[in-house]
Amino acid sequence: MTLREILLFNPILLAALTAWFIAQILKVLIEFILLKRWNWALLFQAGGMPSSHSAMVSAMALSIGLHMGFDLPVFAVASILAMIVIYDATGIRREAGRQAILINTIIEEIAKGKLSQHKRLKEVLGHTPGEAILGTLLGLGISTIFWILFP
Repeated sequence: MTLREILLFNPILLAALTAWFIAQILKVLIEFILLKRWNWALLFQAGGMPSSHSAMVSAMALSIGLHMGFDLPVFAVASILAMIVIYDATGIRREAGRQAILINTIIEEIAKGKLSQHKRLKEVLGHTPGEAILGTLLGLGISTIFWILFP
């Protein structure tokens, strides 16, 4: 089997990547619905609704369980990895985003006194719990569909 065949016919990998891709597309659509503007840059950015990180790792973990068995060590490893990624997205990265907001506010205050040009920090680094939950549910749904289509 060639590398191309392995990548194209691996339902676990395809489910995870599809969940990530759909989550990224949904970010663009949700922003358009809410703000009436297309922001294609969201396709390549972290943060926002739904969490593509949560979608991808939850799809991966469930796909491994469905295809290989829930009693195997590889499922345990995938599940622990998913938990770490989701925790990081909602905890550490979210807090870093809050810090960026504060720093940007301070810079704007100083800028009123003619501070030289600066580049704004990225403020949306992490996810709210709701964003992570929706991403996780998306990943679980996509992996279930792939398991049904490609048993």
